[in-house]
Amino acid sequence: MSLCIIGAGTAGLCSARRALEHQLRPTVFELSNEIGGTWVFNKDVGIVNGIDIHSSMYENLRTNLPKEIMGFPDFDIGENKNSYISSQEICAFLNSYADHFELRKYIEFNSYVIRVLKKRNKWQVIVKNLLTNKLQFHYFDNIIVANGHYHTPNYANISNAHMFKGEYLHSHDYRTSDIFNGKSVLVIGGGPSALDLSNIISKSAKRVTLSHHLVGISNSIFLKNVTTKPDVKEFDENGAYFNDGSYEQFDTIFYCTGYKYAFPFLSVTAGIYVEDNYVQMLYKQCINMRNPTMAIIGLPFYVCAAQMMDLQARFVLSYFLGTNQLPSLKEMHEDTVQNTNRLWNAGYKKRQAHMLGDNQMSYFTELAKTAGIENIKPVIAKLHIESSNCFNENLLHFREDIFRLVDSETFVKIN
Repeated sequence: MSLCIIGAGTAGLCSARRALEHQLRPTVFELSNEIGGTWVFNKDVGIVNGIDIHSSMYENLRTNLPKEIMGFPDFDIGENKNSYISSQEICAFLNSYADHFELRKYIEFNSYVIRVLKKRNKWQVIVKNLLTNKLQFHYFDNIIVANGHYHTPNYANISNAHMFKGEYLHSHDYRTSDIFNGKSVLVIGGGPSALDLSNIISKSAKRVTLSHHLVGISNSIFLKNVTTKPDVKEFDENGAYFNDGSYEQFDTIFYCTGYKYAFPFLSVTAGIYVEDNYVQMLYKQCINMRNPTMAIIGLPFYVCAAQMMDLQARFVLSYFLGTNQLPSLKEMHEDTVQNTNRLWNAGYKKRQAHMLGDNQMSYFTELAKTAGIENIKPVIAKLHIESSNCFNENLLHFREDIFRLVDSETFVKIN
């Protein structure tokens, strides 16, 4: 069996490592010349050599989750007295993981995947070598898509946005807060990045206004020149009207409004489509139901990502290699409808279909039981919940917390 993996970030690396455990030699296509995916810092933004910059990493980023839950199940990040570490340290960890399992020999760097389409019983993968500009045609039995989902900006649809005459920027293209020196900035968004970046850029900006519709977020978690507002109703040339009837002028609009799931290289024949950021049709959020020799690793968010990706890789490979047999298309579809109906009944929107958060351990257990594979330790999800609460309650100082894992069920905070 031949296996293609698209991407040499966290998801692609653990997929390659798990494939090798079964004497399956994968071919990994990586757009850049480095390992690490979204964790690789690239000072460039926009389009370079006709290709969109993939990484959204900015200078001096520190993780918003403790390193104790960011490693792989059997490969920890290693010694560091701090729990919240730099993006460079995460990159170094992923490189050490690749070296430990001798993955580099399977990675083809500077490889831009242009198209993936089904040709009879094979996947045709058309790849452009960015060093030679030559096209190559490859054929594989199975394919794992591991291209991440922090690369294609999603903009809020706000009335009269086109009228605003000032600057605007999406967090994907943010690298350093120097660009906000002395400016009045409106930050739009309610996710962790929006909250965190509001404080970070306020050290340079004259003032920062964060527009969101979160409930129960105290202003005490922000620096003194950060104020909060409800959602923007509409823009004009100089600023924004808010839903509370107020109006403010701004120099810059900073969109921290998340990302779109995007697979521009997948042809229609692949059988995958995205509707309001809900990726369909996938069994257990990873196996392509219409073409089950394809899987996507890493879609769910608000999770312990590396741990989940490793579990998903083991889940997927158990079916690719025949250890487990997939249910019928009808049964997979019914299972998916049942799971998503629970979300809709709980008030989730389609764009939240892959949001796990407090439900992640249930998802992990579902994968483990279905495939008969080892589950993730419960302590991992418990610490994720604790650290997320600390983030929301103590945004200014949560990175000072230091955690240690005691056993598979228990963690301690040691400061």
